[in-house]
Amino acid sequence: MAQDSIMTMQDVTLAFGPKVIQSDISLSVKRGSIFAVMGGSGCGKSTLLKSMIGLLRPRTGSFHVGTQDYWAGTDAQRTELNHRFGVLFQSGALWSSMTVGENVALPLQMFTNLGPRAIRRLVELKLALVGLLDAIDLTPSEISGGMRKRAGLARALALDPDILFFDEPSAGLDPITSARLDDLILNLRDGLGATIVIVSHELPSLFTIADDGIFLDAITKRPIASGSPRELRDHCTDPQVHAFMNRQRNEEGTAS
Repeated sequence: MAQDSIMTMQDVTLAFGPKVIQSDISLSVKRGSIFAVMGGSGCGKSTLLKSMIGLLRPRTGSFHVGTQDYWAGTDAQRTELNHRFGVLFQSGALWSSMTVGENVALPLQMFTNLGPRAIRRLVELKLALVGLLDAIDLTPSEISGGMRKRAGLARALALDPDILFFDEPSAGLDPITSARLDDLILNLRDGLGATIVIVSHELPSLFTIADDGIFLDAITKRPIASGSPRELRDHCTDPQVHAFMNRQRNEEGTAS
């Protein structure tokens, strides 16, 4: 295992019952990097993310967080590792009956012994970090889709995780809001030193923020390329990867 790797998978197979989703997955996520899980619809990107956050046990292979074998440990050890994770779900997954501030406070109430005043201060800090302090007392229905994504991100940051997972963070956002979210993700990586794993098919976002990644194939049910999105776009010779990573150029050429 590379010394600068914070998360590794080796020869992993992911399956639901008899149905294999992906096999032969080997990857290494470097500490402080932004790692992209790429591929077309139905290739298993979100399934891989579920496995990386402990929601799906691999059928075969190993998964390490740092030097710890995630699935070889006890439930208590896995829970401790999970506290190092922060997850931004695709929809934001906010509780509609709670205010934005109450949503961000929930992990602190569940997993710390902090009092209400200390929790309130931390909630204000996390919301200020994502530019949402003014929305602390609003409900999710009272804010925009982009703001809900940022509120979900603030909640993901509540316990100061060192690994953040984003599932299609730009989905449903307009280009300007998406670009602002990309800037926020980069600031979190650079300012907090967080390691980020992102599932996305949004090429402008991937080219802007990702340092490394893996490309999953829905047909062979195996990874077929690895590297940064820009490297795959410019140098990968696999026809499927080339078509996927260059579709923006092709669309612009057609439009012109």
